[in-house]
Amino acid sequence: MESIEFTIIKNLLFNNDYCRKVLPFIKPEYFENFHEKVLFEEICKFVVAYDNLATKEVLLIESEKRTDISEETYKTICDYVSKLENDPAETNWIVDTTEKWCRDRAIYLALMESIKIADGQDEKKSRDAIPSILQDALAVGFDNHIGHDYLSDYEERYESYHRKEDKIAFDLEYFNKITKGGLPNKTLNIALAGTGVGKSLFMCHVASSILLQGRSVLYITLEMAEERIAERIDSNLLNINIKDITDLPKQMFDTKVNNIAKKTQGTLIIKEYPTASAHVGHFKALLNELALKKSFRPDIIFIDYLNICASSRYKSNFSVNSYSYVKAIAEELRGLAVEFNVPIVSATQTTRSGYGNSDVELTDTSESFGLPATADLMFALISTEELEQLGQIMVKQLKNRYNDPTINKRFIVGIDRAKMRLYDCEQSAQNDILDSGKEEEYNYEDEPKKSKFASLKFS
Repeated sequence: MESIEFTIIKNLLFNNDYCRKVLPFIKPEYFENFHEKVLFEEICKFVVAYDNLATKEVLLIESEKRTDISEETYKTICDYVSKLENDPAETNWIVDTTEKWCRDRAIYLALMESIKIADGQDEKKSRDAIPSILQDALAVGFDNHIGHDYLSDYEERYESYHRKEDKIAFDLEYFNKITKGGLPNKTLNIALAGTGVGKSLFMCHVASSILLQGRSVLYITLEMAEERIAERIDSNLLNINIKDITDLPKQMFDTKVNNIAKKTQGTLIIKEYPTASAHVGHFKALLNELALKKSFRPDIIFIDYLNICASSRYKSNFSVNSYSYVKAIAEELRGLAVEFNVPIVSATQTTRSGYGNSDVELTDTSESFGLPATADLMFALISTEELEQLGQIMVKQLKNRYNDPTINKRFIVGIDRAKMRLYDCEQSAQNDILDSGKEEEYNYEDEPKKSKFASLKFS
């Protein structure tokens, strides 16, 4: 009976369709026997160089030229090649079989590497890298899509323009305006704010509203305990002052929570990690565990918040500048969003307190200007004493890949800190700050009255 490795090499020689589908995904290290690894490397070199299948003669000639094989190995290669015959397997079957073999070999090699790291035999990698190594191995698969042909694929492109994209909608009018209906999958969305302005409040509110839409939500907290996040969501969903929750009778609490459960088919999972200890590798492991144990697959992920995540690329004690470190975290989170086909919402700190500042720019992004380059949507939450007195918070767009960021560049959202809620304001609140002439649907006066926010300085 032929080994799977022998079958793979035989089909790489004689099955053109198979060769072109699988060759980019097979790695030499997947072959356990050295002579098979040599033959695979020579097949690869020939196909890449001459855009044609290799032959048995090519393998023998090129193998003989190599200086890294012994005479005994060359004899083994000659005997091996002599047994290769032109009887290729059914293409779909051998492609599927090869994909499984690649994944199995990748997992095996990842386990061996992980054991080496765990035993302290690898000085370059810490144990924190093990989840990521294993996850990468589990993700091994064949992706035969090599890109969009602009001239040939125009019909598909036209259909995509008119296909309704699945988005996670907000319950806030202006956030839906600036995102054209909500957050698409495979995106990273960042709120920028100073201490105490409302980063966690914003995420808790949006998570609550999405749960009520019947969607499943994963909320990862690295700053506050699970119980504190749950308390904020209770305040929001139960419409109770957060200070009064502890005074709520058990029966009434049960009734309110059960009423929420009746309104939605969604699920909300809150998971706490110690500050600066968890990275994308941990999040992937959590997602896989939730899928396995609870059949839970989130429609959206909240990470509270980005700056206190760890990076899977760097050890915690590794000397690296903050720019590279935070940028790496952002890139890893966006990769997570793409891999699991969900939007991710997170937050970042301003370089200063931000609470009393009248304006925030991209340059106020704490620790890393590389973060805005990675995000799909980035906006600032701005609070001033005057806004606080009005029960409002200002939102300023900093970057937007979904829409023109100059339209509704700034807008007002109502905020109820006692009940951890955001809400839409009357249009009169917007008229004071919306960029004049940017939105035709509103009939702004040519010379609007002096704004109560005229003292604020905007760039």
